[in-house]
Amino acid sequence: MLTLADLTEGLSGQRPPGLEQKLTDVIIDSRQACPGSLFVALKGEHEDGHDFIADALARGAIAVIAEERAKSVAGCWKLDTRSWKPEASSQQPVTSFELPVCLIVEDSLKALQQLAAYWRGKHTPRVVGVTGSVGKTTTKEMIYGVLSQRFRALRSEASYNNEIGLPLTLLKLEPSHQRVILEMGMYYLGEIAELAAIARPHIGVVTNVGPSHLERLGTIERIAQAKTELVEALPSDGVAVLNGDDLWVRKIAAKTKAEVFYYGLDDTCDLWANHIESQGLEGIRFRFHRGPETIHAKVPMLGRHSVHTALAAAAVGLVEGQSWEEIMRGLRGAAQLRLVVVPGLRGSTILGDTYNASPASTIAALNLLVELDGRKIAVLGDMLELGAYEEEGHRKVGRRAMDVVAVLVTVGERGRLIAEEALACGMEGERVFIRQDNEEAIACLREIISLGDITLVKGSRGMKMEEIVAALTTPND
Repeated sequence: MLTLADLTEGLSGQRPPGLEQKLTDVIIDSRQACPGSLFVALKGEHEDGHDFIADALARGAIAVIAEERAKSVAGCWKLDTRSWKPEASSQQPVTSFELPVCLIVEDSLKALQQLAAYWRGKHTPRVVGVTGSVGKTTTKEMIYGVLSQRFRALRSEASYNNEIGLPLTLLKLEPSHQRVILEMGMYYLGEIAELAAIARPHIGVVTNVGPSHLERLGTIERIAQAKTELVEALPSDGVAVLNGDDLWVRKIAAKTKAEVFYYGLDDTCDLWANHIESQGLEGIRFRFHRGPETIHAKVPMLGRHSVHTALAAAAVGLVEGQSWEEIMRGLRGAAQLRLVVVPGLRGSTILGDTYNASPASTIAALNLLVELDGRKIAVLGDMLELGAYEEEGHRKVGRRAMDVVAVLVTVGERGRLIAEEALACGMEGERVFIRQDNEEAIACLREIISLGDITLVKGSRGMKMEEIVAALTTPND
């Protein structure tokens, strides 16, 4: 656990004596402040953390990292780390300070990242970085489940995968942690490289390369370049764990000096799977193969696409020297993270996958419907950030929906493209419902859902389609 001395050393290189008081937590939301915590004041898109310093102090925070404008905040002692001198006193290096204290920095975000890099350097866990266009969070959680069978492990909370979330995760490191699993997302070229410089991973997992962030980066080639940054950061004694079924990911292998371990359904991979059998909502069965070994597996994950997630987690376990018994125990304990299965109105079943959506993940969800019994209804909303691939991506989903579902309900202007393509491919008009927003979709679904139906609800996070799931699980009969 960080101490005040660690805080000052991490930001300035100086470690005053007598400051071994522990910081109970590092937070960026003043409402989460508690006695003994450190509050980092960050400027966001809508709010500025500097406006909430007083609130954090009132809730018990004993230290604050903030920028120049925080000097006007009353109620704490100010220390300018840029010159390492108290703002109103001598030219001598600081040897102690009063609490609560506000450490003034040039840039609060860079200070948070600097502190995380310092704290990472004080510990010796093996770090696993996970990136990819889709499936990062589920893969990270399954890797954690496997590694936890032998090691004390720390993982990114929720989707803490960016320039703020990753440092906050690393600041929870304790000497007893042996493994750390970090999700690494990206908004721009160079971001994963920056995250890797802070985390210093030994193992890099790349799940796939797809058009999920095409609007930001422009081309698939640039998305692949961004994912490559993780394997480029690996040391020569590290391991790149790569999806061997993805041609773009295979190309990434040439960019790393680390050992490469492929997983996939192709029998040329180091770890591969076959004999995949869906058991509907009960999970999937398949067989692992590694060299002469064949392992029969069953995991409580939904859909055939989940086999790749299990393969990635098992691959990391093997790289880390775990036994198949440990690996299988970790996989069996896995939970379906994004896709929630809940009872729906009139005896139906609702599959809610509303965290995010891309063409690949939406088609995978539609493929899951094929494996389930009952009349199939798909409620599909806009898929965002597809850039130039927007129209083709939505139309591709429409073509698959036409083959799979009995009823298609689309939500939003982009969702309309899904419906138009399904109709163009021959889906009858009375089976397609185009709706503008969630409220209209809910009204429509309340009219058409009946006993035994399986209803998939999926769209990008910005569509807030969890509202539809909530409405459909509320008894309305």
